[in-house]
Amino acid sequence: MPETVLVTGGSGYIAGWCIVELLRSGYDVRTTVRGRDKEQAVTDAVSTAVAPAGRLSFAVADLTADEGWDAAVKGVDHVLHVASPLGLSASGDPEAMAAAARDGSLRVLRAATTAGVKRVVMTSAANTASPSSYATEGVTDETLWTDPQDPTLSPYRRSKTLAERAAWDFMAGHRGTTELTTVLPGAVFGPVLTTGNIGSVGIVGRMISGEMRGVPRIGLEIVDVRDLADVHIRAMTSPDAAGQRFLATGEFTWMSQMAQILREGLGDEGRRVSTRRVPDLVVKLLARFRDPSLREITPALGRRNRHSTDKARRVLGWQSRPARETVLDCARSLLAHGAL
Repeated sequence: MPETVLVTGGSGYIAGWCIVELLRSGYDVRTTVRGRDKEQAVTDAVSTAVAPAGRLSFAVADLTADEGWDAAVKGVDHVLHVASPLGLSASGDPEAMAAAARDGSLRVLRAATTAGVKRVVMTSAANTASPSSYATEGVTDETLWTDPQDPTLSPYRRSKTLAERAAWDFMAGHRGTTELTTVLPGAVFGPVLTTGNIGSVGIVGRMISGEMRGVPRIGLEIVDVRDLADVHIRAMTSPDAAGQRFLATGEFTWMSQMAQILREGLGDEGRRVSTRRVPDLVVKLLARFRDPSLREITPALGRRNRHSTDKARRVLGWQSRPARETVLDCARSLLAHGAL
C-alpha cells in the first residue's frame, strides 16, 4: 500500500510541483487548501503534468488557525510543510509577519507529532543561513544562522529565520518519533502548472513583457522548482536527512545574465527584454520615494555572498540543473500559459 504524504498549501507554486513529483513517485498525496472552492483549481493544475488517478485528496486547514490540522495529518506518513501564511507581508507589521510564520509552522508540527508522522520536511529559505549583509564575501553553509535580531534585516528574512528557529526549538523538546528536516531554497524559477500563483516567477514575466525596463545589479542563486520538489522528496526519504538542514540553491546568476539568456534563447519572443543595467543609486531612490516593494531587494545590490550545496549533494545525491535551462523553461511555460 503506498505511503501518504501531506503537502501544505496545495495551491502554491512549490507545493504544486511537490504534489506532481510525489504522484509520479507512487505516493498518495493529501494537500491542504483554505477552502473547498480551491480543490478543483489544484486538481486542474496538477493534471497538466500528471494524472492524479484518485490518489490526490484534500483537507481544509489554514496556517493562521488551529482548526483542521489534526484531521489533515490523520493517517499520514510524512508531511512536506511548504506553505507560508497567506499575505505574509500584507500587514506591513514586522512583528505580525514573524508571528504568523512562526505560529503556522508550529501548528503543523504539533499536529504532526501528535499523529506520529514519521518525518516533517519544512521549506525554509537560504536567507536563514546567510550573513546579515549580502555584501559579505565568502561562501556559507547550513551551519550559519542568520541573526534575527539584526535591525538591518528585512521583515521577510527575519520572519523566515524565526519560523525555522521555532521549529527546531519545538522539536528539541519533542520526545516522540517524528523527525524534522528543513530545506533552504534560493530563488525559485521554472515552469508553471497554472498562472494562479506564480510567486517569484513573475520576475521573468515582467522581463519578457518589457515591463521591467532595466535590470538591477542583483544576483540570484536560481533553483529549478522541479529540482526543489526532488530535494524535498530526497530529504523525506533519506535516513541520513533526519535532523538536518539542507541548502537547495542553484547556479549564481546576475539578473543582467538572465536578461541576456532570455534575449538569446527566446528569439522574437524575447525582443522586449531589456538588458539595460539600472544603477544602484537609482534603485535605492525608487525604493525610498516611489516603489516601497523594492526595499526588500536593495540589500542584495552587488551581492557577494554565495551558498554551498555540498551537503545536499553528499548526503542526498542532489543538484540543481543549469540556470539557463531553468530560466528558459520558465519563460516558455509562461508564454504557453498565456500569462503575459
